[in-house]
Amino acid sequence: MSDIVNQAVTVLNEKLAGTDFGGTAKFDISGEGCIMMDSSGARAGDAPADVTLTADAETFQSILEGDTNPTSAFMTGKLSVDGDMGMAMQLASALA
Repeated sequence: MSDIVNQAVTVLNEKLAGTDFGGTAKFDISGEGCIMMDSSGARAGDAPADVTLTADAETFQSILEGDTNPTSAFMTGKLSVDGDMGMAMQLASALA
């Protein structure tokens, strides 16, 4: 697993702690790997999910660091969403 994925799992678990995130989501980081998220937290992995968010490593790190708003990344084409848009919005709120 890449260092970016491992670091992201740690950060996502901190951000998701105490949130009520239902369903499954996957971050697909181009060239790095995938991260699965569900009610038990985040972990490295690649499995089917209710929503898949795809971005390059730079965009993904910028979202995690709070420098890029996930909605704005989506609107500018830096982040693509496949699946349940409502769940994507719920996840964006949890990451803000």
